Amino acid sequence: MRLRTSLNLLAAAVLVLAGPPLLTTGGGTESGTQIPGLRFMVPNSPGGGYDITARTAAKNAEDAGLTHNIEVFNLPGAGGTVGLSRLVSEHGNGKLAMSMGLGVVGAVRSNHAPKTLADTTPIARLTEEQDVVVVAKDSPYRTVDELIDAWKDDPGKLPVGGGSSPGGPDHLAPMLMARAAGIAPKQVNYIPFDGGGELLASILGNKVAFGVSGVGEYLDQIKAGELRVLAVTGPERVDELDAPTLRESGYDVSFTNWRGIVAPPGLSDAERDKLTGLVRELHGSPEWRASLRQNGWDDAFLTGEKFGAFLDAQDERVVSVLKELGL
Repeated sequence: MRLRTSLNLLAAAVLVLAGPPLLTTGGGTESGTQIPGLRFMVPNSPGGGYDITARTAAKNAEDAGLTHNIEVFNLPGAGGTVGLSRLVSEHGNGKLAMSMGLGVVGAVRSNHAPKTLADTTPIARLTEEQDVVVVAKDSPYRTVDELIDAWKDDPGKLPVGGGSSPGGPDHLAPMLMARAAGIAPKQVNYIPFDGGGELLASILGNKVAFGVSGVGEYLDQIKAGELRVLAVTGPERVDELDAPTLRESGYDVSFTNWRGIVAPPGLSDAERDKLTGLVRELHGSPEWRASLRQNGWDDAFLTGEKFGAFLDAQDERVVSVLKELGL
């Protein structure tokens, strides 16, 4: 009798120990996406596009149960190349990733940075989005035509602000816009800021005549009436904004930005695959899908070698456009 009781207790203990794995719902642990101690670097100031993307991705990954306690930190400077240099120096660190995009591609060129994106491990392109042309709510310019008419009269006296270094998206978009309006790009008074967060204060304070930045960065301020959107730079209107495209306004410009994730060089195949797997699971999650809609981001998912080839092509594109614009 005592032996039977002991066996029953042993069987119960085995069931308790076996229970949790059998009851799992298929979250991050089972799918291999858990990366304890994962850190996500943002190479510009808080409030910019890289910052919003990184913090959104981290929260969505945690809410979806893919991994936990992701640390997001900012390391701004030189259009993202300070952060890039730090990332490259973390050779073999599979617990570090960096939010980046076209702005970093341009900054590498304009700053003659010693480290380039070719020195990193490409993980994934996540999103594509249009830029918006915005002014403060008390600006005298109510339409893009009014703004451009004043801009053409004296380009140097109407400074335009952007959240990227020369060669980045917020610089290239107004330069293409100027050329389409008959303004020589070299006459444009472009003032770079380290991300959309820093740019916002200057737009609201009327320190620049207008600003150009990503839809997702300023959607809340536009909806709140703090900013007035005059146009969007992409091929189609943005559903949540009452604003024309530049092309339908008579200016032959169609321009979009993108954002993605890179990691340090020297990762093992397993470390690279772990990061890529986490991002792939994030991409398929309902949480991320909801964030795409909320921020006005288009899905542009691309991973691995294809993303690496895309980065090479983007570098060539930046060089070509700068040369074409005489910059």
